[in-house]
Amino acid sequence: MLAQRARQDERMDDPALPPADYAAVLSDLARVNTVTLAARPTLAFLARAVGRQPRFRLLDVGFGQGDMLRRVARWADNRGIAAELVGVDLNPNSAPAASAATPAGMAIDYRTGDYADLSSEPWDIIVSSLVAHHMTDDQLLAFLRFMETHARIGWMVNDLHRHRFAHAGFPILAALMRWHPIVAADGTLSIARAFRPPEWHALLSQADAASARVVRRFPFRLCVERIR
Repeated sequence: MLAQRARQDERMDDPALPPADYAAVLSDLARVNTVTLAARPTLAFLARAVGRQPRFRLLDVGFGQGDMLRRVARWADNRGIAAELVGVDLNPNSAPAASAATPAGMAIDYRTGDYADLSSEPWDIIVSSLVAHHMTDDQLLAFLRFMETHARIGWMVNDLHRHRFAHAGFPILAALMRWHPIVAADGTLSIARAFRPPEWHALLSQADAASARVVRRFPFRLCVERIR
């Protein structure tokens, strides 16, 4: 069943999904990310990539409700690091949902649009979280090339591992936590749409980004990391 990536579209990606429903899905996805420790691999990557540098400029592609950017903002603030944080998301309903969930004093620039249109801006670090599995192979290749070209310090893809235990276990977790029905359905499909290490290595080779590392992170995360 999981030998090949699933190609079925996820319901949250339907442009006809009403904004209120989309916001509810994003809210529960933020809870999923908390329960599944989604931020931990990205923050560990930033600790290695940023090191002792006093400031950095970061782009988060596909920010959703902005929960990863808020975690990065707190991480940087706790370390006295000046972080200029920008998120870009294709869905025009993401920015209002993220802004509503972000404290007034937290300076995060949420934008609507295509990451490719931001190529003229300087980026130290480019990250994405739980976005890669939404892309086709061609879209992901273009994204990998963009990051490899435009991230001065490094880049990271934080995504799911297509694993049978995660695929079987997520519906049970979603039912116990009473998450939104779209989250329950899409979460299981997301795991089926995700990649395995050999597939990542093939994509990285095609994207001329073979220097990146493919690493497993608990629980059932498959991350791609590049530090220059």
